[in-house]
Amino acid sequence: MPESQIEIVVSEKLSLVGLEGTEGMRPSSLSGGMKKRAALARSLVLNPKIMLYDEPTTGLDPITSDLINQLIRRLQQRLGMTSIAVTHDMKSAYHIADRIAMLHEGRIHAVGTPEEIQATADPALRQFIEGSSEGPLLPT
Repeated sequence: MPESQIEIVVSEKLSLVGLEGTEGMRPSSLSGGMKKRAALARSLVLNPKIMLYDEPTTGLDPITSDLINQLIRRLQQRLGMTSIAVTHDMKSAYHIADRIAMLHEGRIHAVGTPEEIQATADPALRQFIEGSSEGPLLPT
């Protein structure tokens, strides 16, 4: 790709994640949230149909986490992209997911919409979403 085209693509992808004008910044000068968004912009360069996220809000304060959740949802809608996220952050899962699956002992234990998951009576799922040490799940 010619250098001039690379600059256009970089600018476009940074703009998609709210980092317009940061092309010349060094990674050491970026905040944690900016680093997450820059990594996402790098992934978007390939125009994926599916985006995989591994703990997308880990290490971020609650406000920045919410911004990342909003960004993930906006990209899903704007680009028609499917997102698959592995997370323990249930607030994030409820915000970005159309469907949630809980894995337990290497198997899918439960699947449902965020509303169905929140309303579950399943003791193991309740324990997990409430973050309780009391219940059928043992700490690892």
